[in-house]
Amino acid sequence: MAETREGPDRAGFELPLLLFANFRSLIDQLNAELARQGHPDARPVHGFALQAVGRDGATASELGRRLGISKQAAGKTVDRLEGLGYVERADDPNDARRKLVRLTPRGFDLLGRSARIFDELRAHWVSTLGRERVRDLEAALYTMAPAEGFRLDAPGWLGTEQGTGKTG
Repeated sequence: MAETREGPDRAGFELPLLLFANFRSLIDQLNAELARQGHPDARPVHGFALQAVGRDGATASELGRRLGISKQAAGKTVDRLEGLGYVERADDPNDARRKLVRLTPRGFDLLGRSARIFDELRAHWVSTLGRERVRDLEAALYTMAPAEGFRLDAPGWLGTEQGTGKTG
């Protein structure tokens, strides 16, 4: 079991590492379960991308902006997701010059399963830590979260040098 130092002895750099370690653990558990449930090719970045596509669809440019990646990288992401059957390209009914990326039934299935699995993972935290500790943790994280809310640009933020579009 990991060391559980508490109080002022904890080094500041440990907080982001602990947050990331637990994020990574949850995402790894999610993807392992998705693989068992018929989505063996799903990757963490796919969840961000499918959320960025959203229910109404998005153009490749919009997807790139939402993910914080270039239009070319977004196009490659769409190609991969289309190859896996999670999205399709369709004519934009409002502008014949544009193509929309839309979720397929398989894409909606992946997102629905992900939501249910995350509920199960949270329930495991509740059974391990207790309902009040989990609620307190979530309340604290909401308090410290940026006012603009959740962002989907982690793929671009993690994968490029800030502002250059170059992979690091």
